[in-house]
Amino acid sequence: MTAISKPLFCMLILVMLIFVSWTSGKKPAREYYQITIYHFSSVEQEKVLDNYLQNALLPALHRIQINNVGVFKAWSNDTASAKLLYMFLPVKSLDMLTRIPDKLKKDNSYNIAGADYINATHNNPPYLRIETIILRAFPLAPQMQTPALQSSKKERVYELRSYESATEKKFENKVEMFNAGDEIGLFKRLNFNAIFYASVIVGSKMPNLMYMTSFENRTDRDEHWKTFVNDPYWKKLSSMPEYQNNVSHIDITFLHPVEYSDF
Repeated sequence: MTAISKPLFCMLILVMLIFVSWTSGKKPAREYYQITIYHFSSVEQEKVLDNYLQNALLPALHRIQINNVGVFKAWSNDTASAKLLYMFLPVKSLDMLTRIPDKLKKDNSYNIAGADYINATHNNPPYLRIETIILRAFPLAPQMQTPALQSSKKERVYELRSYESATEKKFENKVEMFNAGDEIGLFKRLNFNAIFYASVIVGSKMPNLMYMTSFENRTDRDEHWKTFVNDPYWKKLSSMPEYQNNVSHIDITFLHPVEYSDF
């Protein structure tokens, strides 16, 4: 190595070390989520939906590198006249979300496998209505996590919660409570197996946030929440003056994953 090239080499190494130090400390990008809720009423509609999701849509999404797609049914489906099927879809950007329909149209395997759903007639639709919610992950939970559960999928309880606020400012305050107030940390410490925490950016109940926790079964769920409400940190956090009246309504939906769900 010459006297001239050695300093240049050393400089290059220094630049590389600085670059590695910068990139290694970079925070993960916040994901976006789409929750699609299929409203249906009959066994026939349920069969078409299951066949479409299992054999057409999920494989097509996997082919374009969209994984960890969750499909769930409400525990209340057995008694409700209007039944619900939920699909949770994580993406890295809104642009990726907008490009999915065009990619599906060009996927021959998808179109063949999903023909019954795609080509359904007006007088025999596969659902009553579709509801779509788009969310952005919280700063302190930028990426979804798959749960570490041991029970069979049919036993599990996935608890989807929606917290509405009276105003945008109150909503921002509740989001701050999850992040700066470390409500997320409390859920993690108590092993709630949270899938995601996110702000709704498109939906019918705004301003609101949503998050999903998961449990081995209903008893496990009840025990976790009993521990949560009695936790000293939660009592302290929930009593702070700056975090009062930031939730005006709560919706809780109990779900279980279908067998073909990714998690």
